[in-house]
Amino acid sequence: MTIWQVDYYRRPLQDKQGQKLWELLICTPTRSLEFIAMCPQSEVKASWLVAQLQKMAQGQGLPDVIQVFRPQSLGLIEVAAQMLGLKIEPTRRTTALKEWLLERVQQYQDMEAYTGEFYEPLVLDVPPPVPLAENLWGDRWRFASLPAGNIGDIIERPIPVLEAPEFLLPLNLGLSSTLPIPGVVIDGGRQSMKLARWLETTRPYLLKYISGDPDGLILETGLVDRWVVATFADQEVSGAAQAYEQRKQQSEGLHFLLVQPDDSGMTYSGFWLLESN
Repeated sequence: MTIWQVDYYRRPLQDKQGQKLWELLICTPTRSLEFIAMCPQSEVKASWLVAQLQKMAQGQGLPDVIQVFRPQSLGLIEVAAQMLGLKIEPTRRTTALKEWLLERVQQYQDMEAYTGEFYEPLVLDVPPPVPLAENLWGDRWRFASLPAGNIGDIIERPIPVLEAPEFLLPLNLGLSSTLPIPGVVIDGGRQSMKLARWLETTRPYLLKYISGDPDGLILETGLVDRWVVATFADQEVSGAAQAYEQRKQQSEGLHFLLVQPDDSGMTYSGFWLLESN
């Protein structure tokens, strides 16, 4: 499957007329192919983008999937992709593109068109976290851990909702089979399958503990969405949360979310391998 990672957005650049410049970056996940095009803000439209995508495709064809991480770019790229019959995947997992964007910051500073304005290419406007709807919440939740070697056994089970990208498998990350992989387990009870299906639509990305008054467990999904999974003031739970974050550091950010009807271990409703930023 051919994947292009695409970003189309304004940069700290302007043309000789003082007009803002937008930049289109296209690369493959390995950056074996790269493409750059500049566009004055007055010409920013789907037809221009279509022409550039077709130019990139000369010699190798159009991709199977276009990945986009920036919400502000998504709508325009979706229109262009639809015109070309291409599939769009909104995802934060565009490592190659993000690395390239960071490299470009230094390159802009050497360009005549550089405006000198403060610029952070990966910073997105993030909305405040929203509490999970009460009709989705299950019976109880807890922090947990699994030996890395057990992850493979779990994903081979018949789980209705399963998201375990191959590049996140512990073996492919070079993690020891005995290393504890931290996670959160939700016993959903009667709401278990409903919760798993809803989570599937949100595309979970990471689960993190945030200290405060009270402390909180935040689920980040989609491109910028955030949800309050739980709040707590209990010192024992806060200690478990801190241990959870420490284990994430040891597992290179790898962690999991498991939704099940109960704690019998007989049936799972949903399982996600997640990664920290």
